[in-house]
Amino acid sequence: MQTWCLVSICVLLGVVVRWGVSLNSYSGAGKPPMFGDYEAQRHWQEITYNLPVQEWYFNTTDNDLNYWGLDYPPLTAYHSLICGHIAKMVNMEWVQLHKSRGYESTPHKLFMRTTVLVADLLIYIPSVVLYCLWLNDGPIKKKVCILFCFLIYPGLLLTDHGHFQYNAVSLGFALWGILALGLGWDALGSMAFSLALNYKQMELYHALPFFCYLLGKCVKLGLMGRGLLLLLKVAATVLVTFAFCWLPFLSDPNQALQVLRRIFPVARGLYEDKVANTWCSLNLLIKIRSIMSNDFQLYLSLACTSLAVVPSCIRVLTKPTFWQFKLALVNSSLAFFLFSYQVHEKSILLTFLPVCLFLNDLPLMAIWFLQASTFSMLPLFLKDGLFVPYVVTSLAFLFFSTYLLSPLEHCSEEELGLEACHKLLFFLPKMDLACIIRWKFYICVTAMACLSVASVTLDPPPHLPDLFSVLVSAFAFMQFLGTFIYFNIVQFSTLPNRKSQKKNK
Repeated sequence: MQTWCLVSICVLLGVVVRWGVSLNSYSGAGKPPMFGDYEAQRHWQEITYNLPVQEWYFNTTDNDLNYWGLDYPPLTAYHSLICGHIAKMVNMEWVQLHKSRGYESTPHKLFMRTTVLVADLLIYIPSVVLYCLWLNDGPIKKKVCILFCFLIYPGLLLTDHGHFQYNAVSLGFALWGILALGLGWDALGSMAFSLALNYKQMELYHALPFFCYLLGKCVKLGLMGRGLLLLLKVAATVLVTFAFCWLPFLSDPNQALQVLRRIFPVARGLYEDKVANTWCSLNLLIKIRSIMSNDFQLYLSLACTSLAVVPSCIRVLTKPTFWQFKLALVNSSLAFFLFSYQVHEKSILLTFLPVCLFLNDLPLMAIWFLQASTFSMLPLFLKDGLFVPYVVTSLAFLFFSTYLLSPLEHCSEEELGLEACHKLLFFLPKMDLACIIRWKFYICVTAMACLSVASVTLDPPPHLPDLFSVLVSAFAFMQFLGTFIYFNIVQFSTLPNRKSQKKNK
């Protein structure tokens, strides 16, 4: 009983923080003609409610794809349709075809904010609660502390409840999939992840670890016996789930192809805005988009992403344990973010989820990354007028996570999984790597705070108007690259006994 009281308090606090963030501004508020992501989500409700499903992804007189055309998979469209029906019952002006464009009012903002919160309560928050309670080792108080830190991660709160999106839906489905695999329910896990993939195509960042883990498990069980049965069960589950989600589009091949063209818009270029990935950072030295064709950029990013993700996937394929699966999720999502084509700054949320799974085992590195990932989206939050909630939530997360999880007290080389580094760096004098990492953490947190303050208090030079956003993305990139190297080292290291999970199946 005491456990569920503590859990209820954590969930309630998480909801309060979400609602507090939602009272602030949102993407594109009062900024015609395109407004922002808030209007995009409202417009999709308008389109899906008023038009037949065959027109959702096509350019027509009633559906101008240049004005926030639908570019997410079918499950997102169905979600918009449900919200559209509810909006129509409250106020038909909110989804009136053509006439509702750019609609803004206090009641409508309340409605839209509520839809995000309800999605969190139905899909995301229950998966976080169950994962933290069932798949984390340690006393119940430690599990509750991890749960609280998981729920108040500022990056997701500011993006979904501030900027305005529904990232928690796809992330929630993905976490349900991870939870199911951790409990040995492979078919259910496959179905949950298929739903995540059909909600947002960016879940491809997690797809290879899911595939390699399940395939490796099938091979380990024997492809002539139990492994074959598991493979057939998983394959059937995935096919049925995809068929169910795509059913309205399967009768006409042109429909399905148009959906695919919309959700994979390769014509947009290598990256947009200032993103803390390799290509945007490298552009400071080499103007890649000027000297390379779009096709060559696409092939280059594909090759680099493949090289970055393959070692981790081979590791989990040959050693399909739940611990290796979680590490592969981190390394795969970071590889895609750092090297893939057409990356948005919000895509770092795809890495936040698997990193949160290590708040118990690798708290310092997890907290460090989570702070850096929120910091990397600072230019976006400034554009939306969310600096105050950014500061408040970031400081709150840093304080509570360091206080409740005591990461600086659990960062010896053994606990960080860095003992193997001395073998790799045998040609260098022996160093206290744990001490170096602690000092780097202090320095990076201080630098992120200084850059955050400078971004709003100092005017950049006239000839360098994007100076602070470039510094933010470049500094965040260096931290992300360090995180990628670190988690790859951990994945290929011999782990301490305490890291072996109860659910290694």
